[in-house]
Amino acid sequence: MKWLYYGTLVALVSFFPLQSISDELQVGKEMDIKLTSDKPYLHVIHEGKSVKVQRVQDPEYVLKGYYAKTARKCPPFCLQPMQVDSSVATIGEVELFDFMETKFRDGKGILIDARTPEWFERGTIPGSINIPFTVLSKVGTAENDDALKLFGGRLRGEVGSISRKLEEMGIINSEGKTDTWDFTNAKELVLWCNGPECGQSPRAIKGLLSVGYPANKIFYYRGGMQMWQLWGLTTVVPGE
Repeated sequence: MKWLYYGTLVALVSFFPLQSISDELQVGKEMDIKLTSDKPYLHVIHEGKSVKVQRVQDPEYVLKGYYAKTARKCPPFCLQPMQVDSSVATIGEVELFDFMETKFRDGKGILIDARTPEWFERGTIPGSINIPFTVLSKVGTAENDDALKLFGGRLRGEVGSISRKLEEMGIINSEGKTDTWDFTNAKELVLWCNGPECGQSPRAIKGLLSVGYPANKIFYYRGGMQMWQLWGLTTVVPGE
């Protein structure tokens, strides 16, 4: 996947293994620990395979390793605002489950791991593709253009001044359009990174907003990998 090679490398931190689908989970016959009261688990397609997303069934399970840390040097690891932008919705795990079973399943949405490739290669949320924040925040580059096209954006080419003026006046539909891009058929995006202390997905979201990507099609999963693992949810290692 070409996105693995994009982005500026960041300093490596100590490696702590993730809870992957290859781990032997203590799963009770009746799934005593469910995702929600009426949803014991869900399935999501990751790298062409169906992955069962569920919680660890051991009631004594305790998060360990990097994501169990409560204090890191700030900056750069500073708590992020609940909202990246007033126009972008912040979602939690339950909303992400719904996204996985609707927009993502139907091909109308994309789940984006906005971390650098080193983090992605250690493990990710099932269904995610890695498009680093360094790509999405560098507006005007070939990599950024490729990402926007992947999301359903279309370069408009030369837009006549009269046509653009009519769009601005509302005479011609201009929703989802800028001087450069047509996002009329753009997909819904959920972006995430390492958690409440991570600024990578917020930077990616700001990059998307700066090119005119529709805010109502962008969602911020602030909990990221830290909260995902805190709840004992399934993760996957790319290529395994």
